[in-house]
Amino acid sequence: MSRHLTDDRSAPTRALARRSFLALATGTVLSLAACSSQVKTTASAEPAGKLASGDPPPGTKLTVAVRQTRLQLEPAGLKKDLAFTVSEWPNLSAGPDIIQGFRAESIDLASNAGIPPIQAKAIGVDTKIVAVQVRPRPIYTFATAPGSDIASAEDFRGKKIGFSQGQAQGVVVLRALKAAGLKNSDVQLVALPSTQFLTALQSKQVDVAPLGEPALTKYLDQYAKDGAAAIKTEVVDLLTILWAPVEVLNDPAKAAAVRNFIPLWAKGLVWAWEHTDEWIDTYYVKDQGVSVADGKRIVASLNKPQFPVSWDKAIEWEQETADLMAEGGFVPKQDVADLFDRRFEGLAAQSVPAEYRETS
Repeated sequence: MSRHLTDDRSAPTRALARRSFLALATGTVLSLAACSSQVKTTASAEPAGKLASGDPPPGTKLTVAVRQTRLQLEPAGLKKDLAFTVSEWPNLSAGPDIIQGFRAESIDLASNAGIPPIQAKAIGVDTKIVAVQVRPRPIYTFATAPGSDIASAEDFRGKKIGFSQGQAQGVVVLRALKAAGLKNSDVQLVALPSTQFLTALQSKQVDVAPLGEPALTKYLDQYAKDGAAAIKTEVVDLLTILWAPVEVLNDPAKAAAVRNFIPLWAKGLVWAWEHTDEWIDTYYVKDQGVSVADGKRIVASLNKPQFPVSWDKAIEWEQETADLMAEGGFVPKQDVADLFDRRFEGLAAQSVPAEYRETS
């Protein structure tokens, strides 16, 4: 399917409903024709055995695609508690890239939003969620192309919207349309990985696309003078997760390493929240290339880290997301309960002070 859409505004939605697209790390697009709404997915294989306590055995290695934790371990004083060897920290964060890494057995553990595990299940990649953070405030804002007249989500009708179905931004689009009283067929969904949203906006290939920080700030700093604008909605992408392939969790040594990493992930996020100046300098300024002032504004807009003691609400949210994707014909209908490895439930919450635990 071409990314350049026709003037038939219902055609892109029909095409997307017929075929699922997963942008791979190589930049190619894999057609998932088997993922039509008529195809039933099989339940993910269950990790074997009771989760062992204690540190992983000497020599245990994981490849971990969690960049922020990598940058937090040293300044937070947590590196000494890492009880295994991280063989590589791939600088990958987009869900499709992580799924491809899981399939290639080149990534053992990663951080993403809630939608990539749904997409992975739809194409037969067996994975499990092992840790959950909840974010009750919106983290994505819709950015418009330069010169656009869009002023609200209701104005999306007939517009070209950047849409990455295998990533959080895809569900944000679907939820925003639903909240605005629009159907998928009322807009043109342009299938792109989120890494291409910026160039698509700049070139006016799309009229609007959801951006997170610091991409939003960088884009508006450059194009606001040309009429680009930010359109805020109340759409929440609730979950940040750690997840891993089932075969990793079936390995007792690697499962123990995952168990060791989860508290460090949670503690690192808390450290960043409590040491904003140092984190802004470490991440936003030196790693992401934004100014100190923009870094402070970005951090002020973020959610305080919250880790649920119980995953019941997270599972409910994940099921709503899967149902929304299935209604649009993007994935088969599925039960998401088996995406969560509840052996790890509450481990992140137990590792942080009570004020960072979500108990409702």
